[in-house]
Amino acid sequence: GIAAAGLYVAALLNNEKKTQREVADVAGITEVTIRNRYKELLDKLDLAEKLKIKEAEVANKKKKAAAASS
Repeated sequence: GIAAAGLYVAALLNNEKKTQREVADVAGITEVTIRNRYKELLDKLDLAEKLKIKEAEVANKKKKAAAASS
């Protein structure tokens, strides 16, 4: 479960579109396990802020791309 959650976090940090369901299916565990271990990893490794920054960067890139295509 921890390894699968780590993969899920890594995908988020690297802008890879992977759902909890996809990771859970490959790992042979449930989405609930992914979710619980994901929360633990965010807490223990202090990753919540890093993920928020990454999400903001992605949102800004999308806004710039939309503005450029208009």
